[in-house]
Amino acid sequence: MTSDYRENDYRWIEELLEYPQRLEARLAHFDDTSQVDVPGDPIERVVFQGRAKAAIRKVAQSRGHVLLVGRPGTGKSMLANMFQEVLASSVGDFLRPTDAIVAFPGKDRNHIRIAYEEPEKIERVIAQLHRDVEVHRRGADTFSLADQIAAVRRVRRVLVALAVVSALAGIVFLPALGGVALFGLGAMFMYLQESNHRAQERIQQQTASAPKASVKHLQDMIPVVLYDPRKEKDLMARVAEPDARSMKGGFRHDPYQSGNLQTPAHYRAFVGAHARSPIIYIDELKTLLRAGYMSELLEVMQNRSYVLEGGTNAGSGGADRSEDPLVADNIVVAACNHDTLGRLQEEGDGAFLSRIEDKGEIIVMEDAVPETEQALREVCQYVKQEVDKLRDEIESVWGDIIETEGYDSVRRRSERIFGRSLPETYVLKVREFSRAAVLEIVKEMRCRASDGKLTSILRPINGIIKLAEMEAMMEDARLVAPRHVRAALEEHLSLEGALAQEAAAHKRDLKKYIDSMGGSVGYVVGLAVVSARSSDQARGQPLPIRGQITPGGQDTVVAPGRTGEIARAAAQNVRASIKAVLRKIGAPYVGYEMYVDYIQAHGGVEGDSASVAMDIALVSDFIKHPVTQKFAVTGSLTGDIMLAVGGVTEKLRSIMDEDLGMEGACIPWQNKRDVEPLLINAESEFIRLDAIPGVRIYRKPGRTAPFDVYFCKTKYHACRVLMGLDREEVEARMAERCRQDYRALRSAAGDVETGRAEAAG
Repeated sequence: MTSDYRENDYRWIEELLEYPQRLEARLAHFDDTSQVDVPGDPIERVVFQGRAKAAIRKVAQSRGHVLLVGRPGTGKSMLANMFQEVLASSVGDFLRPTDAIVAFPGKDRNHIRIAYEEPEKIERVIAQLHRDVEVHRRGADTFSLADQIAAVRRVRRVLVALAVVSALAGIVFLPALGGVALFGLGAMFMYLQESNHRAQERIQQQTASAPKASVKHLQDMIPVVLYDPRKEKDLMARVAEPDARSMKGGFRHDPYQSGNLQTPAHYRAFVGAHARSPIIYIDELKTLLRAGYMSELLEVMQNRSYVLEGGTNAGSGGADRSEDPLVADNIVVAACNHDTLGRLQEEGDGAFLSRIEDKGEIIVMEDAVPETEQALREVCQYVKQEVDKLRDEIESVWGDIIETEGYDSVRRRSERIFGRSLPETYVLKVREFSRAAVLEIVKEMRCRASDGKLTSILRPINGIIKLAEMEAMMEDARLVAPRHVRAALEEHLSLEGALAQEAAAHKRDLKKYIDSMGGSVGYVVGLAVVSARSSDQARGQPLPIRGQITPGGQDTVVAPGRTGEIARAAAQNVRASIKAVLRKIGAPYVGYEMYVDYIQAHGGVEGDSASVAMDIALVSDFIKHPVTQKFAVTGSLTGDIMLAVGGVTEKLRSIMDEDLGMEGACIPWQNKRDVEPLLINAESEFIRLDAIPGVRIYRKPGRTAPFDVYFCKTKYHACRVLMGLDREEVEARMAERCRQDYRALRSAAGDVETGRAEAAG
């Protein structure tokens, strides 16, 4: 085994232990984040995306289009906002529209005319037109029943006079009094009729529909402003669901389609993002493809103008359109994930991508960046920016209460929110992060990436920073400390992380049960990881594996359950590796059926990181030698060589809990840098087992609760740690087992032949 490692390898591992000191030296320029400066340049506030920032500056200079490709949380939306901010501060006065878009009646009721005019000028013209129409409306004939009222009044007066004459005549001639009653009733009826006419006249005069109806044809001719640039502040329109109506505009439905009450087309017209905004940000291109708007977008990008149309439906507004084109000289900023690129390449033979490349750039966002000194400085800047953002949020929510009632009132109100008493010293103020707390953030960002990189998916890290702030506030600490960050990590879980935490608890109990049964032959503790698709958060968990080899069958390997294609291929690779060993040692040919069981892996298994664990489990069962359950193993196998796998840091973290009873793990040599994050804020030392180098990490202060990690180049290094056997011992015992099986099968075959001969005799 000694030949597998060189002296430089040991020196490299010893240098690995110096990582925490080197990291802290790189962050020696500050004690807490109050000493960290936030750049004034908006684009520089986006961290880690150096290549994207350089590209977007060039595009901003040439007013080109931008396509941002990357996973959620890498800063696509933030970069687009900064792109707008830079353009607004540099050439915004030239980009911002100055003319209002005005709509006029067209050649018929289904057509409108479009014009661009100064907002103040068109506002004065429209106001004057409204005044002229109002004058005309007031000058129109007023409804009157004066003639009818005068005629009724004359009859009423005659009847009253006749009644008076009849009354006087009744003094002399008594029968004349009958005329009084008759003429009096007639006069009363005429009075009621006069009152009825007056009421009808008043009602008609108070009803505005008649005068308005008389000037409706004039009102319908007044132009309408579809877009007023004075009312728009942002240069960029954010379109979440792009379609023809939101991007181009159209014509609204007319609820008054008959009875001479139709709303003219130009009053129902509205314009979309193309006509209103110099910059259009399409947050997710997948929605644009789903809506089927891509062909129309390409046409607008090509012509820089379009005709406003009502659409193809048969409803109101379906036949409306503009006679003049609308100007659409937009800068298109679009964002998508990697899975959308394939559809964009198929859509119109990649026409959209071609438009972007012709006048702009396709920018691929970084998922992870190397841990350089510049990247570490950007981590400090990022934490500081989040602290400042949280300070602004607290000010916006609690500022008025703090100013009027003080912090005691804030504490009492917060107690109602949390449902428990808070310390008398509780003050709702943002705490700065200490250098050690920033180191914990660096550690978490390293754990979520691999190969010495920092994750660029920062959205979930935002939640961790805020929770750590709340922990520090509840404790009334002066600064956010590492313990606050660790407490936040326990609370802040993605959906997959929460499910993996439950699964890990089940695996922990399962492992303890298997240990108590004493069955360590053929049992190996593998390591698995569950990754969140959206947040890049991973959660490791132990994966018990059982291997069994049965002689006398076909040369096959069986891995039942929900195993993916890569996992099945890994099992076949393990079979080939074991057969290669048997051929190498010259073992007699005996067919072996190999069986691999991922114990209670109900969610399925995918990947090749369990290859080495499968190999050791099968070898353990083959030579009937126990495997220590105190150590786990992960790694991909090709021949005898262990290759790197993903999620090693999270896998190791998942078994470092002392309650699990694990004492260490074997990992591939190529994954050695994945141990670096675990050394932050922990004591460690260099160890060796024979020729195999490793690192001992102390899980508790005072150099207690050691956890050993060995860096293995071949599967035999892992066998030495897990079974205490070196290569020669393993191969010798495998050869002896083959000879025993061969003799047993020959003996069984001889007994069968003898039995047949006796039966034939």
